[in-house]
Amino acid sequence: MLLSGALVFALAALSQAASPCCSHPCQNRGVCMTMGYDRYECDCTRTGFYGENCTKPEFFTWLKGTLKPSPKTVHYILTHFKGFWNIINNFPLVQGTIMQYVLMSRSHPIDSPPTYNSHYGYKSWEAYSNLSYYTRTLPRVGNDCPTPMGVSGKKELPDAKLLVEKFLLRREFIPDPQGSNIMFAFFAQHFTHQFFKTDTKRGSAFTKGLGHGVDLNHVYGETLDRQMKLRLMKDGKLNYQMIEGEMYPPTVQESQAEMMYPPHIPENMRFAVGQEVFGLVPGLMMYATIWLREHNRVCDVLRQEHPEWDDERLFQTTRLILIGQTIKIAIEDYIQHLSGYNFKLKFDPELLFNQRFQYQNRISAEFNTMYHWHPLMPDTFHIQGQEYNYQHFLFNNSVMVEHGISQMVESFSRQTAGRVAGGRNVPVSVQRVAVTTIEQNRQMKYQSMNQYRKHFLLKPFQSFEELTGEKEMAAELEELYGDIDSMELYPGILVEKPHSGGIFGETMVEIGAPFSLKGLMGNAICSPEYWKPSTFGGQVGFEIVTGATLQRLVCHGVLRTDRHRDVSHSIPFFDGDNRTPRSALIITSLNQYHFASHCGRVYH
Repeated sequence: MLLSGALVFALAALSQAASPCCSHPCQNRGVCMTMGYDRYECDCTRTGFYGENCTKPEFFTWLKGTLKPSPKTVHYILTHFKGFWNIINNFPLVQGTIMQYVLMSRSHPIDSPPTYNSHYGYKSWEAYSNLSYYTRTLPRVGNDCPTPMGVSGKKELPDAKLLVEKFLLRREFIPDPQGSNIMFAFFAQHFTHQFFKTDTKRGSAFTKGLGHGVDLNHVYGETLDRQMKLRLMKDGKLNYQMIEGEMYPPTVQESQAEMMYPPHIPENMRFAVGQEVFGLVPGLMMYATIWLREHNRVCDVLRQEHPEWDDERLFQTTRLILIGQTIKIAIEDYIQHLSGYNFKLKFDPELLFNQRFQYQNRISAEFNTMYHWHPLMPDTFHIQGQEYNYQHFLFNNSVMVEHGISQMVESFSRQTAGRVAGGRNVPVSVQRVAVTTIEQNRQMKYQSMNQYRKHFLLKPFQSFEELTGEKEMAAELEELYGDIDSMELYPGILVEKPHSGGIFGETMVEIGAPFSLKGLMGNAICSPEYWKPSTFGGQVGFEIVTGATLQRLVCHGVLRTDRHRDVSHSIPFFDGDNRTPRSALIITSLNQYHFASHCGRVYH
């Protein structure tokens, strides 16, 4: 009887023991698999490493690692030596070869097909096939592990509210040294809401965005029912209304497409667009209106080219054209600005046609987390000489109607966005969002920041001082976390030392870029089957895609004209080499420049 009781006790103790995989023993993307209660095996298949913990490099892995420059070195080379890169950018063959390498090297770290989700930390058909989940880059930390990060750090993580108040919350506005403006900030928010669509009713592990990529559901609606409510059902166009001679989205009352507005918003200011949350701020509705105008403009172009086409074909082909425009603008304007590179990025799907490349994508929960760039937002918004705080800006489409798209573009082009990395720059008005993000990451049991760095072939940080680049914040973080290997991903990327003169730190750039480029180039329209003029209604439609720029989009949306000048993501006259605005005199003179009359300089 005693022996039987001891055996039951021993089995219970074994069942409660920590998994040997809690210590993340398998290195270099090796997969840990338990063998009984106290042993494990590392699967090193196709990692380029071997040995018990996948730590011994094969010859070609060693050679590649020896010759390959570090990410910091590559970043320095790409963001300096402007004269050299100007020469490279003028030789299409060389530029294309480098761009092909960029695309393949950035896409390689992203698992395709997907491997995990928040409920399955091992390969399963459910993790692969259930599109209602965000995929996971790394499996969740096991429930039986002794600490929240496996075996490192303290048994309890610091209070999320305390972390936000001490390390993330803004004391004073810190401008982005790359010169990003509010046009850029709202572009980022508008663009990403088509695939970052957390299903709050089901939980942070789930997404409502079944497309998992660039499908412009934020313009056309996630469901067919919503799409039909937003369509004019004539000439392929989206429904619209005219206000003082300008095209705007229809109202909720007219379209019957539900939107999220507080009860006090007047019916005539409840505009309806594809994404139901875009009534939140006028900056999002501004971009929604610009894309609405672009869709209807392209429909007119196609109708002239194809008078024989019906409403449905005009609509569907225009949507494909706008998807192509979006991807081109995202790579050549948006990501180009984010990177700070002097090498000119190029959107050319044919660069990958002779490569083994999968045209599919799944949005990762970690990518969603990393894209919480609230430090971009200023404390107040300046439009045409008026200042709006958040209380007067939120859910106030009348701001857009009162000033007009032209004046909003001009004003947002001149107002500087905030720096994302470096800590202490999250606006007080959105601190609850930062707290909630940390709490949700803990519910999904994310692994540590260092584990993600290792997965993306970055050296793990050895200390909090190396992470932050200073001593005071580092000491406070160490006191709270106890071990650098227990530093969480989201607060980690916000307190990380930024690149010199940059908006982000190394982790955001080196992990974010693979997610971005794989998601964009993995789109169906970039495949050999789709990337041809007939997909886009012939050469005219194809040229709309291949010629797309931010400046053309904005100029067509504001003035519906081909007269356009410089449009980018930086504040006007920003000196990219010195990372500082040039002279106050020039900026003052710019205030006298009227965008509406010239479709002039619009910057991100």
